[in-house]
Amino acid sequence: MAFCPKCGTQAAEDVKFCASCGAPLAATPAPGPAPVVSAPVSGTGLQPNVAGLLCYVLGWITGLIFFFIEKNRFVRFHAVQSIITFGALQLLQIILGRVFFVTSFTMLAIWSFINMIFWLAQLALWILLMVKAYNKEMYKLPFIGDLAEKYSA
Repeated sequence: MAFCPKCGTQAAEDVKFCASCGAPLAATPAPGPAPVVSAPVSGTGLQPNVAGLLCYVLGWITGLIFFFIEKNRFVRFHAVQSIITFGALQLLQIILGRVFFVTSFTMLAIWSFINMIFWLAQLALWILLMVKAYNKEMYKLPFIGDLAEKYSA
């Protein structure tokens, strides 16, 4: 017995065209097991390590996006860790900026230097977390990692 490659209808061996759809049957290979296609585990269609990396790309914003659209525990962990880490750092930066801005011009100059150091530390943390996620590690930051693990379940 042969099978139509277009509609899957079973046809006799000596028939050249499918009786249902008219597709040619001559060059049809014998039916066998379906080819194995490795499907990504992530619900977004991405590999989990790539989705984990993307959780950090725009800080807490991409973390929030992946938290709502992803079901994979690994990706959700990195999404929650991104939300908590970079959300808290951004709030801290805003609050400290307001405090230093209100006081005096000298304090504003000091804040500019502190802000530069703060930004460089954030950049290093951002790169570290993206690399760890891409390498399929559930790298937990102190305290924040425990919260992320708790809320990603």
